[in-house]
Amino acid sequence: MTSVFKKFRRDLKFRYGRQLRQLNYWLVARAAMLIISVLRLLPADSALNFADRVARRVGPRVGRHQVAVDNLRKAYPGKSEAEIQAIASDMWGNMARLAAEYIFLDALFDYDPAATSPGRVEVKGIEHFVEIAAEKQPHIVFTGHLGNFELLPVAAATFGMNITALFRPPNNPYLADYILSTRRSTMGSLLPSMAGASFALAGVLENGGNIGVLVDQKFSNGLETTFFGRPCQSNRVLGTLARHYDCDVYPARCVRLPGNRFRLEIEDRLILPRTADGIVDVHATTQLLNDVVERWVREDPGQWMWFHKRWEIGGGRRGKRPTQAKAPVAGA
Repeated sequence: MTSVFKKFRRDLKFRYGRQLRQLNYWLVARAAMLIISVLRLLPADSALNFADRVARRVGPRVGRHQVAVDNLRKAYPGKSEAEIQAIASDMWGNMARLAAEYIFLDALFDYDPAATSPGRVEVKGIEHFVEIAAEKQPHIVFTGHLGNFELLPVAAATFGMNITALFRPPNNPYLADYILSTRRSTMGSLLPSMAGASFALAGVLENGGNIGVLVDQKFSNGLETTFFGRPCQSNRVLGTLARHYDCDVYPARCVRLPGNRFRLEIEDRLILPRTADGIVDVHATTQLLNDVVERWVREDPGQWMWFHKRWEIGGGRRGKRPTQAKAPVAGA
């Protein structure tokens, strides 16, 4: 009877725990939508500046702030506590602006290749956008969570670049639906990061398409790499796809500028490291991606999400350099 009662309690806890979690998601989403409704009443600049001010006050009071500060201390051991806190404050302002900018994406992205006067958005590396759009072969474009990275696929569409962007939906299903609908209206093809996503990306490349991938998050059971000189685990998928399809890989980023302006930049294609037999070295390529993102973060540390547990090691893979696995093949 005791075991039956314990099982009943576990089942009850699971059932009601799931319902409470859904209720919490719903309440958070309702609060977020209320804030969005209020921000919509304001001009874009006023709304973004207001969101920035509020986040700089509220951010240091949430639990993730300590994660961000601890990460910053380890990444920048030579910086003072005041400098660390200033970067963390800039990070919260950047994240709040990013959230609020979903409301105003259409108004914010005003780049026109034919315009004679500057707008909110400037583009560096236009020749690469044009080249990728014109070439009838697959390409991989990668970025990190810097500035408003959501503007990059909007820019790609402006230049006629057909790109499928991999994204991670929020855990909150109600917010996920809202964000997905907003993204789809301006960013073209989107692919949720979930089981089977690597095969879907392979299918895009197989058909000569282009993919966009964020590469700066922790990936459990990923390849052992370093970021800011500290060990971390990174997703091998980009290196594996680059090896299998031998396609060009381009770094791209968004830099937030003063006055609610942005610079979207696509850099020269990477020269990928290769093994002795001439194929792309997946492990070395994955590390190269980390090095590029680290360079970007060092240039604008307040524009990266330091509250992410990038250096958390899990999955029992620590200390082992994995062998190169076969690339996913579309239809396999």
